Amino acid sequence: MKKMEIYEPAMCCTTGICGVSVDPELLRVAAVIDNLRKAGAKIKRYNLNSAPMKFIDNKKVNEYIQTKGAEGLPIVLVDGEIVLEQKYPSDEEFEDLLSLPRGLSKASKEKEEVIENPRTNC
Repeated sequence: MKKMEIYEPAMCCTTGICGVSVDPELLRVAAVIDNLRKAGAKIKRYNLNSAPMKFIDNKKVNEYIQTKGAEGLPIVLVDGEIVLEQKYPSDEEFEDLLSLPRGLSKASKEKEEVIENPRTNC
């Protein structure tokens, strides 16, 4: 199975879905990742604020940051190769990049409706 790593800009918490104003895109990404992990996908997220050494230790990510700066984040790697820059994958891109069947991420729509008041513990 393919392995995905997402290197994200500095956020107040590991997922970015905290505080009083939650970015709907971060909420969608968190829900999709949760659904895909439950289906067995290998996805890791690294936040520049909470895991800076991951950005330094990965040669490709380090070179990317040196060239484009933190403004170029997020970046997505699959099996060690940069496949997306400056955006998160769509639901379908998550599935395609990980060679997963269509529909595994669709439960994210249901989750977005359930999460009305995320925790504000940042």
